[in-house]
Amino acid sequence: MKRLGIISLVAGLALLLTTTPVRANGEDEADYLATGDSVAFGFNPLLDRRDADNFVGYPEALAEMLGIDVVNSACPGEASGGFISLTGVDQACRPYRAQFPLHVRYATSQLDFAVSFLRSHQTRLVTIDMGAVDLFLLRDSCPPPPDQAGCVLQGLPAMLATLGHNLGVIYAAMRGAGFRGQLVALTYYVDDYREPIRVAAFQAVNAVVAQVTALAGGQVADGFGAFKAIADAEAGGDTCAAGLINRLTPTSCDIHPSPRGRNVLARALKAVVNLPDHET
Repeated sequence: MKRLGIISLVAGLALLLTTTPVRANGEDEADYLATGDSVAFGFNPLLDRRDADNFVGYPEALAEMLGIDVVNSACPGEASGGFISLTGVDQACRPYRAQFPLHVRYATSQLDFAVSFLRSHQTRLVTIDMGAVDLFLLRDSCPPPPDQAGCVLQGLPAMLATLGHNLGVIYAAMRGAGFRGQLVALTYYVDDYREPIRVAAFQAVNAVVAQVTALAGGQVADGFGAFKAIADAEAGGDTCAAGLINRLTPTSCDIHPSPRGRNVLARALKAVVNLPDHET
């Protein structure tokens, strides 16, 4: 994969790491802020969307494993542009928010909520999953198969460059808000590891996420590898047959993690989380 403008991202992230942070102005403690899209939200199309408590994502599972509290600001269908601005490119987050509740209430962009939260709370951990919806938006802009794959591959470099830039903006804002705790990005799994083009596209997304997260002083949890190990061992690479994503019919699945998949992702995060001590 080409470097896709990573040099420019280095310059931007170097600036954020040398910028004097805005210190938290409150005394409230909140160990863990989870951000992201429908995977973090815990979305399941079979559940009643009118009650956000019906949806339990990997952040809640991780918080239980660690014995900490979590605030989950994730929004189903969130793209990296929409994460930054309410006028940014979005797939389904804004329509979802207009009709159904999230785990927490906010009228701003998810980034503005995160910045406000980090300024007013002593937060030791932030997690994020971001980039899959950017890929889905690219796919949806292309014609249907058989021409879709070629179109996606052609548009992938520009999409990845935009994703990398947007993640840099997100991390800069979080660090600029005074957050000096652990930042962990979760890489995406694939719903069918037997599909080489699909696997390659998600690996490209995950590579950009990993590069930009490292530049921001963060770590990466291997959701891709955690799902692949189980899917390969139990179902020849079929994530649905391995029970890692929500089954809709006897022969089909949704793309979102099942309870089993949610816990697998939480354990992947737990393997890299090393919470710093509370600030004094």
